[in-house]
Amino acid sequence: MASAELLLVSRAMSQETQNPAPLHPAPDTAPDPALAAFRKSIDNIDAALIHMLAERFRITQAVGEYKAKQTLPPADPDREARQIARLRKLSEDADLDPEFSEKFLRFIIEEVIRHHERAQQS
Repeated sequence: MASAELLLVSRAMSQETQNPAPLHPAPDTAPDPALAAFRKSIDNIDAALIHMLAERFRITQAVGEYKAKQTLPPADPDREARQIARLRKLSEDADLDPEFSEKFLRFIIEEVIRHHERAQQS
């Protein structure tokens, strides 16, 4: 370690003992570069998920309107079962907990059905 780095570490340690860090420091204040990079990636993925969900719901809304016009039922239990089985397999292949994936998909399906029921009432 260079002498300037040692001096900075020494100062930081002495300040820490004089002013100990709070138990819950403010988020992202002088973040660790590795942690900041991880968080930036997570933020990007979260944004992509939101955009993908928005697009998915735009499409399922069109499906709901179509079903309403064709007097089809809002729910399709056979398709839902096939989708859950398919996504559980994808989850296993991707090393993602299939139970979590199923809960997530069921949540989405319930919301879609609710939208389809609303379309039928319009």
